[in-house]
Amino acid sequence: MTDGGGRRRRAFIGSFTAAGGPGIVTAAVAADGGALTALSSVDGVPDPSYLALAPGGDTLYAVSETTEGAVAAYRVTGERPEQAGSPVPVGGSGPTHLSVFAGHVLTANYGSGSVTAVPVRADGSLAGAASDVLQHKGSGPHTRRQQGPHAHQVQPDPSGRWAVSIDLGTDSVRVCTLTGGSLAVHREISLRPGSGPRHLAFHPDGTRAYVLNELTPTITVCRWDAAEGLLEPLTERQVLPDAPADDAYPSGVVVSPDGRFVWTATRGEDVLSTFAVEGEELRLVGTVPCGGDWPRAVAKSGGFLYAANERSGNVTWFALDPATGLPRYEGSLAVPAASCVVFD
Repeated sequence: MTDGGGRRRRAFIGSFTAAGGPGIVTAAVAADGGALTALSSVDGVPDPSYLALAPGGDTLYAVSETTEGAVAAYRVTGERPEQAGSPVPVGGSGPTHLSVFAGHVLTANYGSGSVTAVPVRADGSLAGAASDVLQHKGSGPHTRRQQGPHAHQVQPDPSGRWAVSIDLGTDSVRVCTLTGGSLAVHREISLRPGSGPRHLAFHPDGTRAYVLNELTPTITVCRWDAAEGLLEPLTERQVLPDAPADDAYPSGVVVSPDGRFVWTATRGEDVLSTFAVEGEELRLVGTVPCGGDWPRAVAKSGGFLYAANERSGNVTWFALDPATGLPRYEGSLAVPAASCVVFD
């Protein structure tokens, strides 16, 4: 498969080097389907657990999910990623997610419960220091997991006006502005106490959002008002058809480009769930095995869904039924301690 300019499509896979992962793996995407073939790997930073591509796809950014916490940039115009400058400390511990917003890379720092902004130069490389670190405050009722804030994700909204951070430790979503390199909270929206929100995905029409909760295996349907920067929780739905075991921990959520389906992954149960979007409701269509153990993240590319399975060390791919949205297992690529996959 090639992009519009004839370049071969690629996938970039993050992994935990502390658990035996190879770092960042580059894989080719088959021209006649969704199959992945490994091309190379680089291990410039420890534990590059989450990746994000710059607009245009020439630069790849990676968190270093360590106690010190850092972010790194890679050129990906050649055959293999090449690190562009030194990693930049994020001033927070355990960054688990990052995104590109308003000329900056934003990181969600789980350990310290903060969000960091690092300026991006015109060539895509990172400035030498963070411009701001926004510290979250608060806690939740879960005695072990919610003693303090734990920012798990940060991303722009579809309008590009707001940065939205999801905090598992405070059961809340913060809608933020970024002005002159400084982050500020515009509004904090509370979710059900003890739900432990982990990741959010927006509907392509820009009016809805889906918050996947880790501490209870549910997904919260929300209305999104980009003009006001307001997230309004509407309903909460189970991601599993039956009562879960004690170790069911949802991880990733993705929405189809046409807005008809939502998919989630749940670790422990090791399944992918398919929801049909019915207005401001979600209907659980069914679940299928993820093809591995501990699916940490999911992604969609073309007509295929991908799961990065951390404990089994593989990335699996699934063809998607166009009528029901249900995934059908197609294949697997071995990547030890796989943690995420993104596509150029």
